Amino acid sequence: MRRKMIFSIMMALVLVTGIVGTGSVLAVSEKVEEAVNSYFANLPEDNSMIAEDSFIEKVKSGEKLFILDIRQADVYNEGHIKGAINLPWGPDAIPENLDKLPADETIYVYCYTAQTANQTVALLNFAGFEAKSVRFGWNLGISRVAGYEAVVETKNNELEGTSPYKIAPEIKDAVVDYYQGLADVDGTMFKNYKISEDLLKMTIDAEQDIIILSIRQSSAYSKGHIPGAINIPWGKGMQEYFGQLPADKKIVVYCYTGQTAGQTVAGLRMLGYDAVSLNGGMGTAANKPYGWSNKGYEIVK
Repeated sequence: MRRKMIFSIMMALVLVTGIVGTGSVLAVSEKVEEAVNSYFANLPEDNSMIAEDSFIEKVKSGEKLFILDIRQADVYNEGHIKGAINLPWGPDAIPENLDKLPADETIYVYCYTAQTANQTVALLNFAGFEAKSVRFGWNLGISRVAGYEAVVETKNNELEGTSPYKIAPEIKDAVVDYYQGLADVDGTMFKNYKISEDLLKMTIDAEQDIIILSIRQSSAYSKGHIPGAINIPWGKGMQEYFGQLPADKKIVVYCYTGQTAGQTVAGLRMLGYDAVSLNGGMGTAANKPYGWSNKGYEIVK
């Protein structure tokens, strides 16, 4: 009964407030556009990700790694990967420390399930860093690797000094705006530039005028997709189709588990689109119980 009541209240909020065009549109300079388009035109073979077991193996081998833990500080303090520096996801910590990040080594980023980490990884790559997210983050990835406890510590690690690398001013300003915009969506249904599976279902049922963008491969899209979804498959050159998306509508992006969607959302928002990603994406066995299909919602062909 309580679940039904909460559902009804949230549905009413969707109907009353609507969701179209509620996000901020960022200023876009040629420099920013070039950086975003270049990233998607030249996507690395690993999609700027590292498998969770490969990551743990690197740490165990003693390889020198620069690791960012962007979970909240209280969770970081309970235990994190050895050597990881904590810059909690949000409007402040990451943008305030951009000048301290190294450009001469790979930055490995993890969060809870890798969705916000992938937004961060995309932004850092746009800014000229080489960044990779740890697949599935802490909760669904790292903590499921056998023996990961051997590389966990509670020591607080600090960033030291300022990096000699200088981010292009226009790109830095856009990245800072991106993070500061998180304060505007905090407490809304688009917190963290995401939307939950339940709220997307309500939005579809309410026939709100939104764009649902599947970035899964075309074969997967053909087998089944969220009702009303269009398809721009993830891969090199996908930026060539961004211009076909409307700039005046909310765009809900989903992939398989929400990870490449996080990078796509970062790119679209940097280009001025009002994009958010679907929590858990379409959903797979690896990220149960999250994702559209794992919730049992309708899939059409």
